[in-house]
Amino acid sequence: MTLRPADPGGALRPSPPGRFGPAELRLALAAPRPAAGLTSEFRLVDGLRTHTRRSADPGGGAPAVVLVHGLAVSHRYLTPLAVALSPTHPVYVPDLPGFGLTERPDTPYDVPRHAAHLAAWLDAYHLDRVCLVGHSLGAAVAAALAARRPDLVRALVLAGPTSDPAARSRRRQLGRLLVDSLSEAKLQVPILLRDLWDARPRRVFATLSHSVRNAIEADLVRVTAPALVLGGARDALVPAGWREQAARLLPDGRSITVPAAAHNIATTAPAQVADAIRTLLAPAPRT
Repeated sequence: MTLRPADPGGALRPSPPGRFGPAELRLALAAPRPAAGLTSEFRLVDGLRTHTRRSADPGGGAPAVVLVHGLAVSHRYLTPLAVALSPTHPVYVPDLPGFGLTERPDTPYDVPRHAAHLAAWLDAYHLDRVCLVGHSLGAAVAAALAARRPDLVRALVLAGPTSDPAARSRRRQLGRLLVDSLSEAKLQVPILLRDLWDARPRRVFATLSHSVRNAIEADLVRVTAPALVLGGARDALVPAGWREQAARLLPDGRSITVPAAAHNIATTAPAQVADAIRTLLAPAPRT
């Protein structure tokens, strides 16, 4: 069921959340094998062998959508959203340095360095004017890139952006994450364990330490592209108040809440998120 804003505040009408079952789990764990129209590629970017999961171009001239994953995870949990978007847009899901199937650099990257790598990755694929979709820590990376390289970003989607000033510490972020896990689909656990194994706990902890020192609000006010802040109504990691504040900081931003979803809305509510992205990218009606 397609969701539409129910009121000026941007809440969405109730609808069943997206399903995440055994078939979706198998698809998420398929890379580097082709599956559901998604294939894997490896390219050298800034000296690192970088993995990308991508769809075919459906034609029609629609802008490319680039999905940026969060902390400790990879392209895998974004696979449901990539599949949902692939009928209308070419979709790319790179693994950031040290995560998923991308080579691990000697030292963990902070947010600005991840953003720089992502810019180099866009150059390697000859992509610009993309719709950049970041989730969780990936939203901070996407915001940093959009602020620093506006020429590369046509539109920006921040899903569950971390971290808000009220919880800018490792203890508070981990505490909120534990609470959020109670509302998440349990079949996500094998994906999270595989991603944690690939990244190694020490890298994850160091990246978390970097992330809580990143003041995302300083980047939000510099974004010039049309922007959307998304979040689940049950997201305990990124509260609604912060999402609304983030949307207000964006010069051209708005906020939408997905009912019944928790933090991992790209995994458990892919149809709703894909609809919101398509609406953002739809041409303005002629007057």
